[in-house]
Amino acid sequence: MSASLDRSRRALERARPFAREYPFAPHFLELGELALHYVDEGPRAAEPLLFVHGNPTWSFLWRRLITHFSSERRCVAPDHIGCGWSDKPQEYDYTLEQHVANLVALVERLDLRNITLVMHDWGGAIGMGLATRFPERIARLVVMNTAAFTGGEAPLRIRVCRTPILGELVVRGFNAFAGAARVMATEQRGGLRGEIAAGMLAPYSNWRERIATHRFVEDIPLSRSHRSYATLEQVEQGLSKLAHKPMCVIWGLRDWCFTPWYLEQWRARFPKAQVHVAEKAGHWVSEDEPENVARWMQEFLAAHPLKP
Repeated sequence: MSASLDRSRRALERARPFAREYPFAPHFLELGELALHYVDEGPRAAEPLLFVHGNPTWSFLWRRLITHFSSERRCVAPDHIGCGWSDKPQEYDYTLEQHVANLVALVERLDLRNITLVMHDWGGAIGMGLATRFPERIARLVVMNTAAFTGGEAPLRIRVCRTPILGELVVRGFNAFAGAARVMATEQRGGLRGEIAAGMLAPYSNWRERIATHRFVEDIPLSRSHRSYATLEQVEQGLSKLAHKPMCVIWGLRDWCFTPWYLEQWRARFPKAQVHVAEKAGHWVSEDEPENVARWMQEFLAAHPLKP
């Protein structure tokens, strides 16, 4: 059995407990010795929606939007290396720059153009890294509870997870980041449950599989001396290249991490953006308000059709 077929078989097997929520065929992009998993649904010749997740999620986060839009649009949703069904190397450069490079490789391999870029959490910095380097490939932008600029304060619970030794034990040993997000990233009473909770947590079942969950937290550039600060600063400086692109901002207002300060930053940088605030939604706004998020995106796409 080829490596690709074996990866696909294992991905389908692991997704079986929540297949009703996540019925998508697996696809893999070879990145040297590593394989990056991605969802690719809908007509291949149709205009593409590119969904970029953050931490500690994976393409599962986008399942409802993929199902909603894939009848008419191509929906592509990668799992960053270390996340979802992608490979999880223990020795790897888990940096913003590397994640951007991987996303660029996927876009170039699939030759995606006229992209509607949909981003959440750390996917905002990664996605905007792509967009600021290749603005000619981007048609529209959708941001959800994310950032692509310096500044802001990291909450205490994030800083604890960055603490040497203790942070790795908490995140990788006790799954206290992904596991806690099941409750803390949503405003649903009791947190995510059943198949949805199982799906969100499935790729992060042991110490080795939680490598990127911890590395993502470590890679948040809170000071100029951080190795990813310069990359994030370059992304921030490049946002002006996108000022003329139609943008839709969808925001869960009860987010303890990406607070209203970040929302106001987006408003200031993109004053013409269409903004929708979900007052009772948390960080995972697409989980808390799936119907509204789909409707807002649908209306946004209709209001900004691609030029022939």
